[in-house]
Amino acid sequence: MKSELKDISPTQKEIHLQIDGEALKAAYGVVSKKYANRANVPGFRKGHAPLDVVRIRFRDEIKSEVLQQVVPEHMTNAIIEHDLQPLTEPQLHLENHETVKVNGSEPLSLHIHVEVMPEIPEPKYTGIEVTRRVKPVVDGQIEDLIAERLQQEAALIPVEGRASEIGDTVIADLEGVFDDAPDAEPIKADDLEIVLGDEVIEKSFTDNLAGVNEDDEKSFTVSYPETFSSEALAGRTVHYKAKIKSVGKTEVPELNDEWAQTLDEGFESLKDLRKKLRADLVKMAEADADARVRNNAIGKMIDATPFEIPNTLIENQARNLLNDFARDLQQRGIDVAKVEEQFIQMAYGNMKLQAERDIRGSLLLEKVAKIEKVEVPEADVESEIAGLATMYRTTFEELQEKLESDGGIANIRGNLLTRKSIEAVIAKAVITEGDWIDESTMPLEETEKVEKPKKAEKKKAPAKKAAKK
Repeated sequence: MKSELKDISPTQKEIHLQIDGEALKAAYGVVSKKYANRANVPGFRKGHAPLDVVRIRFRDEIKSEVLQQVVPEHMTNAIIEHDLQPLTEPQLHLENHETVKVNGSEPLSLHIHVEVMPEIPEPKYTGIEVTRRVKPVVDGQIEDLIAERLQQEAALIPVEGRASEIGDTVIADLEGVFDDAPDAEPIKADDLEIVLGDEVIEKSFTDNLAGVNEDDEKSFTVSYPETFSSEALAGRTVHYKAKIKSVGKTEVPELNDEWAQTLDEGFESLKDLRKKLRADLVKMAEADADARVRNNAIGKMIDATPFEIPNTLIENQARNLLNDFARDLQQRGIDVAKVEEQFIQMAYGNMKLQAERDIRGSLLLEKVAKIEKVEVPEADVESEIAGLATMYRTTFEELQEKLESDGGIANIRGNLLTRKSIEAVIAKAVITEGDWIDESTMPLEETEKVEKPKKAEKKKAPAKKAAKK
């Protein structure tokens, strides 16, 4: 056997392999005799046909089996000889496949294409310059949070002695029949809450449900515009019947010190509440700034250390990202089977770019871990498990047993190693504090804008959205 290794690229290798005629001849004899012993050839008793006749009659079958016997062993030996670790099944290319001889009269030549991991270069991370920018907290954020908490405390109070009016909430059981498809499955929604006059409510619902009382039944027709948010309803006319179950008005607590004290969080006044909310927002802004520093530093390390990534790894990671994306669509109620192929291909293309960058960063951080001699003590793993156990409201022992059974411990250790490796990069970075810059107000050419794929819309007529714009 003769073999020669050629470097096509850092991740692609090609072995030119020549298998001696003696090896082919030996296998050819064994396979031919096996067919001769079993062959039913007209004019001869089973197993008694001349060997040459059998070889002619079963030429293709014998050729295929000889190749199956000889090639894999020699291919494996050649890969071992050149100290290659294939990432996936090597690809074979047989020269002159149609005319190749396996009787040993001549050697067999073939090419083996092997994809391997490249040599990971030493990352350039010492002295990376990063600016840390903390988004300032403004009073409006605090007031928005207080407004949300007030809404959470709001109560729907039944109205008495009058019909519904703008601002009221009408709760109704709704059934709708399509004008152009009266026999189709109707739209049904029970206990649908409709806030009359709300900007997200289709005006026809407000117009027809203003002036109703509890236990009323109201029939009305809605012609949806072509631009309606639900594709299943856009441009169609629906005949509705509504059974009014209640009419109420939302009342929110009065914003004062007494309300703040009822939150059972130790607040003595609204001033205390605002102070605590501001502190929480500042803490979040600081954490976001630190996260951006880490992301920017790792991004600069990736950009400064280019190397080729095996396509197999990119494809696998991109498929994982695409599967996660598909699950997210399904959780949003979108039928993935109805999503346009062009959109899927566009999404997959974007995910391949992201996958390549993810893998590059992961490999470089593994290199950083070796250079910096990063270790993950067992105590850190146990501390992480304890934190997860608290989060999932289970015991340390139960969670540890589950993680050990499904390989989760290795994942935790790997995540901790990545985290510590990032910390090692940050420790050698040059970080300066800078003023906050709102990128949304910057000119397009001054910011990196990554266009995200638009989310597909639900095709089926959604009953809960029938009243909303």
